Amino acid sequence: MNDLSLPPSPLHGLAMRKAYAAPVLRDVSLAIPAGAVMGLVGRNGAGKSTLIRALLGLVPLDGGEARVFGEPATRLSDAARQRLGYVAQQPEAFAWMAVGEMLEAIGRFYDRWDAGWVAMMLSRWGIDAKARVGKLSPGERQRVALIRAMAHSPELLVLDEPASALDPVGRRELLREIVLRAGELGTTVLFSTHILSDLERVASDIALLHRGELLLCAPQDALKEQVARLIVPANVSPQLVGRVPGELSRRPLADGGLRVLVQRGRHDWPALAHAPGVRIDHLSLEDLFLEVAE
Repeated sequence: MNDLSLPPSPLHGLAMRKAYAAPVLRDVSLAIPAGAVMGLVGRNGAGKSTLIRALLGLVPLDGGEARVFGEPATRLSDAARQRLGYVAQQPEAFAWMAVGEMLEAIGRFYDRWDAGWVAMMLSRWGIDAKARVGKLSPGERQRVALIRAMAHSPELLVLDEPASALDPVGRRELLREIVLRAGELGTTVLFSTHILSDLERVASDIALLHRGELLLCAPQDALKEQVARLIVPANVSPQLVGRVPGELSRRPLADGGLRVLVQRGRHDWPALAHAPGVRIDHLSLEDLFLEVAE
């Protein structure tokens, strides 16, 4: 595998992680454009958390390289860390401390810590600064972790399932706050989720991870134009030998036909799309996810 180096992107990498001799990620190459809000979507167990941790240098790689702001993720300078915010899927740190005490202590390590914004967000979300972190509900802990990650105005914000402990209304409010704050600061955001409605509301770009492989990575608006499902009738399907150009998945139909998910080339769909009897279905984000994840 070749190392990936794209200086204009704040975070990029190529990673493979093995657990119990089984690869979790296979030849994953991901670049995040500066200023994008990228949603990393996949089923539970697809490898989203492992990919995020690998890209941030929190787990060792078996091959390839991860870089943040052009620096190796495992050897980030203090200056690079000042520009980065991260929220783990289950933030459990500092459980013995009071919320305000914890945030004040962490704020001393950052040059651009905004104590006024911290106080405003605690008040807006109804979180008692004197409450112990360990006594908060899971949703409150996620909100406090987000405040901690964003109070120093990071240039890159990485969130692993940031709203998983919240109900739909709480998720919507939290994600809206993330996008508003990121828009004000010009922050690049990478967040993982398995909830499609979260993506549709806030993501400018979408990366689809399935069984440790990155199948798609594109602006959300372009996905409907770039990906389609071909319904191949039974009298045409026997002619398919090998993979169709741009093929992402293939499944048999009960009548002997095929359902083929394809990504168009630079100028047009593969020739199969124009064969007699073949139907092209353009998919919603939900249909696309279900097509891949089935």
